[in-house]
Amino acid sequence: MVKIALIGCSGSIGRQVCAVVHRYPQKFAFSALVAGEDGETLSALAHEFRPAFAGLADGGECDLPEGTRRLSAEEALRNAFDGCDVALIAAGGFAGLAYTLRAASLGVRVALANKESLVCGGDLVTAELQKSGADLVPVDSEHSAIWQALSFRRDASFSELILTASGGPFRSYTQEQLARVTAADALRHPTWKMGAKITVDSATLLNKGYEVIEAHWLYGAPYEKIRAVVHPESIVHSLVAFEDGAMLAQLGYPTMELPIQLALTYPERLPCASAPDLAQIGALHFLPLPEERFPCFRLAAQAGKAGGTLPTVLNGAGEEAVRAFLEGKIGFLQISEIIEDALAHIPRETVSSYEQLKEADIRARKLALGRIYGI
Repeated sequence: MVKIALIGCSGSIGRQVCAVVHRYPQKFAFSALVAGEDGETLSALAHEFRPAFAGLADGGECDLPEGTRRLSAEEALRNAFDGCDVALIAAGGFAGLAYTLRAASLGVRVALANKESLVCGGDLVTAELQKSGADLVPVDSEHSAIWQALSFRRDASFSELILTASGGPFRSYTQEQLARVTAADALRHPTWKMGAKITVDSATLLNKGYEVIEAHWLYGAPYEKIRAVVHPESIVHSLVAFEDGAMLAQLGYPTMELPIQLALTYPERLPCASAPDLAQIGALHFLPLPEERFPCFRLAAQAGKAGGTLPTVLNGAGEEAVRAFLEGKIGFLQISEIIEDALAHIPRETVSSYEQLKEADIRARKLALGRIYGI
């Protein structure tokens, strides 16, 4: 029985983790469930799965069953991983980094679905993993695909990593059309069902820029050996090229349950989803990434290459800009403008601590909010 501490149980990824555990109750159980502030969802999941611990990281009320110890916000970070075999970090945003660092320091396997942990804290997470010897496995579909193509090794050799992107709902839009899109338009992703923030990040291609930074940290890849292509069908989840000219890819219908389940069971593979019917699909297409119309990808790649605290600035400003876009406060094209402004005005620093990154995150958000609301 594999005991899982799930951080971010109420979000899109968290709900799909619960579906995997529900599918194989004889193999998996939750030792801890942590949500942000959604006490209703946490209560329902706690009554269904009966974990030893449960808590709300952002505070609030919840109704827990007998035998489940309630964790305060501080205790959630300190004690959520007690007795677990796998720490599955599915919390969204910068908030997930603290949990990733804590799990890595304890030496448990970290199944990572939180992009920001490596985007913002790649230096710190890598150092903690090396110190504790903890295993980190990717849950992102693209990075799971690369990990599979590399035979479940993050230290394997390759000549190039190729990330695939659906292109989102606006891949063929002109600049004039992009200026008129609404949040409702952006949330209509053509192939994936995800949370609102990551769906907008997919529409701006900021998400793909994040994945470039993740690839750098996950596989020790120089940035010149990482590229992205548009693949509208979302069947090929990423590819790896090798020195002899061979290329390996992982194919599957768009579902996060497969990479989630594989992160928990590898190297064993268990029934999860139907394999693609290639004859029915008919054709798979690959197109250049339209960077000129989606500057968020370029900004992310530049911040990743510059390193230090700039990826944290990128993310902090991006989180506030996307929130404002979803609330109708700014237009789609302003998301990249706010991020670029933050990167231009907040100096790069060499990363030394989590507290330093937290301060950079606060500064980026403050600058972004000032740009959005004129304060």
